[in-house]
Parts: sequence; C-alpha cells; structure tokens
Amino acid sequence: LPSHRCITIPTFKSNRSTERLPRRRKKEKEDNNMTEALVSELTTQVSNGDVTGGMSTLAKLKIAMMEFAEPLSPENLKIATSALELGVLLSVADGDLDGFGRNVAQLKPYYALQPPGDASSERKCHVLGLNLMNLLVENRLSEFHAELELLTPEQSQSKYITFPIQLERQLMVGAYDQVLTSATQVPDTQTYSILFMENLLQTVRDSIADCLEVSYTKMTLEDAVHMMKLESVQDLKEYMDECRDDWILSDDGTELLFQPPPTGAKASDIPSMKLISQSLTYATEMDRIV
Repeated sequence: LPSHRCITIPTFKSNRSTERLPRRRKKEKEDNNMTEALVSELTTQVSNGDVTGGMSTLAKLKIAMMEFAEPLSPENLKIATSALELGVLLSVADGDLDGFGRNVAQLKPYYALQPPGDASSERKCHVLGLNLMNLLVENRLSEFHAELELLTPEQSQSKYITFPIQLERQLMVGAYDQVLTSATQVPDTQTYSILFMENLLQTVRDSIADCLEVSYTKMTLEDAVHMMKLESVQDLKEYMDECRDDWILSDDGTELLFQPPPTGAKASDIPSMKLISQSLTYATEMDRIV
C-alpha cells in the first residue's frame, strides 16, 4: 500500500482588520475637525447676531452629531455640548421659545455625561440661568424649584443663577417694585432682556395695574407712570390702549379715573331682623305641633 503523508498547508493572516482601524481613526479625526470648524463658525454667528446663518450651521452640526459613536469620546461630548449651548443662545436671539425648550431638553443628557470638572463652566451656568428664567416667566414654579435642587454649590453662586432666584423671591412676597428695578440689573442684557425680562415685566405691570384700580378711585398720570415704572406719560397711554381700555382720563387729561369694581352683597344688605323673626315663628309653631 502506498504510504500517505500529511501535508501542512500554510495559512496567511488577513491584514484587512488591521487596515480598517487606522482608516476608522482617520475618518473620526476628519469628522471631528469638520464639526469643530462648524462649532467655531456657529460661535462667530451667535456673537454677531446672525440668526439665519446660525440656524443653518446648527442644523448641520445636529446631523453630524447623529454619527457620533457610542460611548461618546471626550472630544465628541465637548462638541455636542458646545453646539447645543450655542443653539440655546441662538433661540433666545430669535425669540423662539419652542426652539429654546427643545435645545435645553437635548442638552441635559450631555450635561449628565460631563465630568465633575466641567460642571461649573460659565456658558453652562448661563444656559441654566436662562432655563430658570423661562420657567419663572411661564409660572412653572414646581419645575423651577426642581431645577434648583440639581445645582451644585458653585453653580448657585453664579450671577446667571442668583438673578432668577432673586426675582422668584421678590415675586413670592409681592415686591413688584423691586422686580421692575431689577430689569436694569440683568447679568446679560443681550439674552435676558430680549425674551424673558420683557414678558416678566409685562406680567408684573399687569399685577400693579390690578392693585391700582382697586386701591384708588383716581390718580395723576405722573404718579401712575412712577408706580408702574414706565418711561413717560405716552407709554402709559399706550399701555392703556393695549391692556386697560376701561381706564378713563379726566376732562383736563391730568388724572386717571378708575371704574369701581363690582361689589357683592354687604352685611348691611341682609335682612337679619326679618330672618330672626321668621326663625322664631317657625320654632314656636314646631313647639305647638309637638
């Protein structure tokens, strides 16, 4: 019988897997460079107030963020956080409260992934302060206090955080005059005054107007301007045309005449003696029957 020998066939290890790794890293690096350039462009657009260009750049960034690998690398986390923070500021500049809420909601999961050292960055405190202002203006006080519980001691000391906290305390005690004065003390006039303070001041002025028309029957225009913290008598007249068409000017045009509020029945209007007499008669008749 012929003898059989085992023949060893040499095997060659494929280099495809080892070749893919450098390519993948190269692509990730190129993608990071592109997104970093977009973040830089968006930062410039937000600083210059270019809302239209900023919205376009933000849309590109959000599409690029969808390609980020999980778990997020520190570089990708920083890019995503910066993009959404700038998106929040862009929504404020555009006066878009719905967009503001969406960007804040998208930003919170990225904040949760940040290392402790990044928890008190100035821009983050700015965004958190704006979110507190939004909750305060919309009278969502339970959510306002829930957000306060999530702040670190360092964040609570930021000027962006202490301002809405101070406003909330003034509103709770009815110190409307202090709230109106605080309008000149905002930490950042470009973002706070555009969207939130104007709405808050309008609400406060409405509350002051409600108090005035109940407390006084008439008042000089100058006193009304002073108490409502308006700039001029003309501003007061414009406010009357828009919100208080039941306020009346005196014949000489120097005083406001307030309509007396409708009143219900007073104690003196109740025929107490007649009711007592009827009750006693009823009790006497019942006693006779029994």
